[in-house]
Amino acid sequence: MTRIVLPGGEHTLREPVVWERPAGPPQSRIVYAAAHVVADPLGDNTPGSPAAVDWDATLRFRRHLWSYGLRVADAMDTAQRNMGLDWAATSELIRRSAAEAAEFGDPAALVACGAGTDHAPDAGTLDEVAAAYTEQIETVRGAGAGVIVMASRQLARIARGPEDYHAVYGKLLSQTDRPVILHWLGEMFDPNLAGYWGSRDVAEATASFLELIRGHAAAVDGVKVSLLDAEHEIGLRAALPEGVKLYTGDDFNYPSLIASGSHALLGIFDAIAPAASAALAALDAGDLARYEEIMAPTVPLSRKIFEAPTYNYKTGIVFLAWLNGHQDAFAMVNGAQAARSLPHLAEVFRLADAAGLLSDPELAVRRMRSLLEVHGL
Repeated sequence: MTRIVLPGGEHTLREPVVWERPAGPPQSRIVYAAAHVVADPLGDNTPGSPAAVDWDATLRFRRHLWSYGLRVADAMDTAQRNMGLDWAATSELIRRSAAEAAEFGDPAALVACGAGTDHAPDAGTLDEVAAAYTEQIETVRGAGAGVIVMASRQLARIARGPEDYHAVYGKLLSQTDRPVILHWLGEMFDPNLAGYWGSRDVAEATASFLELIRGHAAAVDGVKVSLLDAEHEIGLRAALPEGVKLYTGDDFNYPSLIASGSHALLGIFDAIAPAASAALAALDAGDLARYEEIMAPTVPLSRKIFEAPTYNYKTGIVFLAWLNGHQDAFAMVNGAQAARSLPHLAEVFRLADAAGLLSDPELAVRRMRSLLEVHGL
């Protein structure tokens, strides 16, 4: 048996789980894994520097996700948008990811990319925000990927009420050539987005959101909601117009929400793709007990990775990718590998092992020991 002494005591690893790759994508749900980017360990990825990306490893990881039947949501918050991934690197990521997807099938079906306004931090009018959105949407469309309209810090800063959100989004949705996904990202993921859709009252914001969607339902494929509130999501899902999907972004309650009817667009699926794929295959087969058996141990892992401050979850995602050999270094753009403590990462290690998500225990132990040594342990 493989053992390691971690902060808090010795840990004995379980036998590795061999997760079979599916014959195809899930049939009962549409599922996106929001993917991280791999930093170039020799690049200047110190805080505030332009992102230096290891493109080979970044694209290799997307192939890993596709191999488990999952779609990829790219250039999203999991890829460190607004937290180190600048527009130059983002636009290149969009082009490269869509081109890579073309080797597997239709890029528009395999990858959807975030379009926002982060390249225009000084946008001060609604027209300027709409123009910034349009530029990024055209970049995504030009690459051949699906469009996810991300929440905008710039719009959140200048909007006076729901009518301003409707003015900007209404303009975007009236000119789309194919349905898009709208993203409602809660302030636990980005405090700059407090009061999105025109109110800090969630019920009022939801009413505004639904009014927008109902007015443009043909242009909306679905909505991705990341509020970590299962009851709210179920109510919103029931209120959506026919044909508009709910993609859960709830990294705390995803098993029950998916089982009850939500589709998914989740950062945690970056880390748990093999298990998630097997669980979704069980759900397709009508084996709810097996679905729940696989998903259950991933929830404590996800809740640990996404614990407050939630926006630092990317560190745990990249940490697990490193432990599993998907990248050669535990390095992140903007130096974000320092955003979680060693005890936090040690618990992520334990919980990933419990969920059968350390594919090569000996490699994981070697890498964890090297991290412990750096910290003087």
